[in-house]
Amino acid sequence: MHTEAGGLGLEQAGDSMLLAGGRVKRGWVWNQFFVVEEYTGTEPLYVGKIHSDSDEGDGSIKYTISGEGAGTIFLIDEVTGDIHATERLDREQKMFYTLRAQARDRQTNQLLEPESEFIIKVQDINDSEPRFLEGPYIGSVAELSPIGTSVMQVMASDADDPTYGSSARVVYSVLEGEQHFTVDSKTGVIRTAVANLDRETQDRYEVVIRATDMAGQLGGLSGSTTVTIVITDVNDNPPRFPQKMYQFSIVETALVGTAIGRVKAEDSDVGENTDMTYQIKDEEGVQMFKVTTDSNTQEAIITVQKPLDYEAKMVHTVVVEALNKFVDPRFVDLGTFRDQTIVRVSVLDVDEPPEFQPPSDLMEVQEDAYVGSVVGVVTALDPDAANNPVRYAIDSNTNLERIFDIDANTGAIVTGKVLDRETAGWHNITVLAMEADNHSQVSRASLRIRILDVNDNPPELATPYEAAVCEDAKPGQLIQTISVVDRDEPQSGHRFYFTLAPEATNNHHFSLLDIQDNTAAVRTQRVGFNRQEQDIYFLPILVVDSGPPALSSTGTLTIRVCGCDSTGAIQSCNSTAYGMSATLSPGALIALLVCILILIVLVLLILTLKRHHKSHLTSEEDEDMRDNVIKYNDEGGGEQDTEAYDMSALRSLYDFSELKGSDGGGGPGDGGMMGNLPSELHALPQWFQNPDLDFSMFRDYISRKVDQADEDLSVPPYDSFQTYAFEGSDSPILSLSSINTWSTSSEQDFSYLSSWGPRFRQLAALYAGHKGEEESEES
Repeated sequence: MHTEAGGLGLEQAGDSMLLAGGRVKRGWVWNQFFVVEEYTGTEPLYVGKIHSDSDEGDGSIKYTISGEGAGTIFLIDEVTGDIHATERLDREQKMFYTLRAQARDRQTNQLLEPESEFIIKVQDINDSEPRFLEGPYIGSVAELSPIGTSVMQVMASDADDPTYGSSARVVYSVLEGEQHFTVDSKTGVIRTAVANLDRETQDRYEVVIRATDMAGQLGGLSGSTTVTIVITDVNDNPPRFPQKMYQFSIVETALVGTAIGRVKAEDSDVGENTDMTYQIKDEEGVQMFKVTTDSNTQEAIITVQKPLDYEAKMVHTVVVEALNKFVDPRFVDLGTFRDQTIVRVSVLDVDEPPEFQPPSDLMEVQEDAYVGSVVGVVTALDPDAANNPVRYAIDSNTNLERIFDIDANTGAIVTGKVLDRETAGWHNITVLAMEADNHSQVSRASLRIRILDVNDNPPELATPYEAAVCEDAKPGQLIQTISVVDRDEPQSGHRFYFTLAPEATNNHHFSLLDIQDNTAAVRTQRVGFNRQEQDIYFLPILVVDSGPPALSSTGTLTIRVCGCDSTGAIQSCNSTAYGMSATLSPGALIALLVCILILIVLVLLILTLKRHHKSHLTSEEDEDMRDNVIKYNDEGGGEQDTEAYDMSALRSLYDFSELKGSDGGGGPGDGGMMGNLPSELHALPQWFQNPDLDFSMFRDYISRKVDQADEDLSVPPYDSFQTYAFEGSDSPILSLSSINTWSTSSEQDFSYLSSWGPRFRQLAALYAGHKGEEESEES
């Protein structure tokens, strides 16, 4: 069997069946079919012909096809085997169709030969133009880039068959923007065509790229796209000040750090290429002013670095330089990337307060100086050109006692009171200087005045010395070391001299030795003392300082004669006061007195609280009977609890002694209500109404209270009704309550209590014993 292709078909060998033993049996034979896409004819397009070798032309063989498009796109003549395409095909949608061919006996419909596949390929024509599928395209290139610098690559896609003809061979070209950019015709890479691209002149370009198939030949299809190329900045422009001179003014009293003004150098670049740093170039400007950069606006901020003085200099000229922070070394040949400008700062005059001249802030004066003595002089001048006269004063808050005065015109500070170094050795005052005609312009200066010492205080014994000497003391024994104090402070230091006072020249008991270190030693001068003869000695001591002038004072050393043991330890002295003073100091005596006072206060407080508590209890006893309501709801703790509630609290409220005394049946021997009280441990408390009892006093009391409550509608009632509810009738155990019971204990039978179990055994025993006592009494 073989096929005959129509049109552009190419003959090729068909499938062969490989049999065992290597023998090949010839089956189907046909050519590969081709059909041209986009056929526009009115008649079906002839594709090819299927023919079997066993076909003798008598019509006994029927040809059929199956597979993709069989019966719809492709139709076959059953007798001749001719195949036609009935629809317009598009290779870009489907490139080939796979079908199967059969040769059958027309009578039996049996396959005469094995079924086999064949392919109908759709032959391409140039019907698809190139398309840029990744657009829109945006690229960038740095300004001043050299010629041929790659910008970006564009690619176009053609849906035609790249293996057949030139339908899919694409070439690129520039339609618009060829003055500045080129494109590689094969790869689509866009490159710069010039080297002088300047972002400051034009920062973007729109370039149109065209792609043409058929390798650019005549008749080829084409497509285009627009590429946006952004020119990025490089630091190719130096900073430039718009002006060559700037002028600012500021008052001379401006504080250090005050901003004078701002200047800015312009830079045509963008981004970090415009970052600036500023500096002052001249030496005078560096000392007086400071320049910083505002990172947000890239402006130079000029501030005061040292105090200004209009009288010293009225105009300052400052040279400010601006330079780029980041410099591109590729463009250093374009020139220097810095610029300078001049800033003139005019200092404005203001009325300033006087200024103190810089003498020492320390003055000294002798403490024995007379009132009105000059301590020192302060000087202040008006710094303004007018040079107004200055007046002086002392701040009263620093001179409350008016120890010093000041001459308002000359500034001379004089003493206003007698000085005493020992009271105040230093004085700190504040001197005010102000313009004579404008007291609001005030300056202040702190002044320290030191009071120099003079020897005006005699030395004194450091303490009222008291010493003790044993009766068996030996000559030369040290009994006391004496030191002195002096309120003066001589510059050369203290030097004291010790000697016995003239009235003690006849003393043969003790001696005084100056140790030369501002102390003296007192020693015994004889063998033994007798406290029976004399138990106390007074030794006057004369102390002299070194002056000048030399001052002296006399102090007395008290020496007591005491009995001592063999080791020299004092055992006792005749003077009890001496012993007390040696054991109790003034601080201890004060503490003892404080403790005694606290104890007295505590005792008084306790007595007051007890008295108050007693009066409170008395007032409670006098309360109205309506408030003496005792509430109890304790049910007891069972048969083991014999003291569940103290009934004496209820009995104490009312006294029934009169009732019992007037009632003839209330004796101890009766079986009345009160007759069984002593035996309440042996019988349950029961209540029954005795017709002989008189309750009229209670009825009268309650009636009076009810009438009072009815008449006074402003107070709530104190009376209440107590409701005793019925507990139910289904309980097998009867109530033990004696309320509303008219019978006596002898009329009730409590034998059933023994049947309630062990928990009621004690109760049953009590009632059984009580019943036996009643029977014995009756008998």
